Amino acid sequence: MNATKSRTEFEPILPGSTIGVLGSGQLGRMFAIAARRLGYRVHTFSPDSDTPTGQVADREVTAAYDDLDAVREFASQVAVVTFEFENVPAATAEAAGALAPVRPSGQVLHITQHRLREKTFLSQSGFPVTPFRRVTSLHELQAALGEFGVPAILKTAGWGYDGKGQIRINHVEESAAAWARLATNEAVLEAFVDFEAEASVVAVRGRGGECVSFPMIENSHSHHILDLSVCPARVPQAVQQAGEAMARQVLEALDVVGVLCIEYFVGRDGNLLINELAPRPHNSGHLTIDACLSCQFEQQVRSICGLPLGSVEQVRPAAMANLLGDLWFPRSPNWVAACRDPRVKLHLYGKAEARPGRKMGHLTALADTVEAAVAQAQAARQRMLE
Repeated sequence: MNATKSRTEFEPILPGSTIGVLGSGQLGRMFAIAARRLGYRVHTFSPDSDTPTGQVADREVTAAYDDLDAVREFASQVAVVTFEFENVPAATAEAAGALAPVRPSGQVLHITQHRLREKTFLSQSGFPVTPFRRVTSLHELQAALGEFGVPAILKTAGWGYDGKGQIRINHVEESAAAWARLATNEAVLEAFVDFEAEASVVAVRGRGGECVSFPMIENSHSHHILDLSVCPARVPQAVQQAGEAMARQVLEALDVVGVLCIEYFVGRDGNLLINELAPRPHNSGHLTIDACLSCQFEQQVRSICGLPLGSVEQVRPAAMANLLGDLWFPRSPNWVAACRDPRVKLHLYGKAEARPGRKMGHLTALADTVEAAVAQAQAARQRMLE
């Protein structure tokens, strides 16, 4: 087994091979579609069945992430393992890594799945981040609030996404209730940032260190969940270039092999602060499926398999509108109306149950300008309610 692993570490993993995915949501689904288009087989592993990924994978393994014997058996059947969300336990990645290369590495997963480790790594590596303090008690929270002032954002140290596990504190008197509500023994308090815009850069790094990044994407959120993304971002060219350059530096510092998204706050002075990292394709990058020569999922396949990276050239300005489960109530969406504009592309994730706030799909519009693309995507989403 060691000899086999040694070969796969340095030789390209060619089409016809099998890729294993830890996780089974919509990111894995879109990855599997890209992988199968390139001629790979895909196995997925998660505690659930009939999943978005499992519906298009060659094999769906249903087992708990802490069932390490099942993880090892899964890894023994594939040539390389990747993950589609970062809340996979580190022990799971380690168990898989004993039998197949894991890309990005378990160390990257370990850092990025925990806010405190992530921010500490970035800060110590010289990257600009939002001012933060580790908080383990109400006393420490109140001391940090005294330093930062209010408003401030209190977040769990781990296992947070889409606004989960975070509370905005507007008055010091709210600190006790916020600490009790978070119900954790380790948290991060972040100073409030008065930003001009939120943006992201999806970048990819190959096994030989080559790195490319998609154009900067401008994002807007509703109730802490991504609502709309546009590309290219409507920020000065110098800001775009700085964000893309910083993204490549982060990938190199982490020694990433695969895709990583860097979420930024764009300050009113044009300076960038890193908000979060995602060691995988990102919701904001879904528009690359329709707008770029090689999408973020194809790039993930190419990078983890050791193939040359594809072009990140954008064909036309684009906008993506998320479709949340709220749109399914009080009745199912009007799909015919949503598809009425031939310039708008519909992507659904195959989830059996719609719930408020749950990501069920997205719309992507292509146009001559980002403003026109935004108007088309929003109009199509609105027509779903007809």
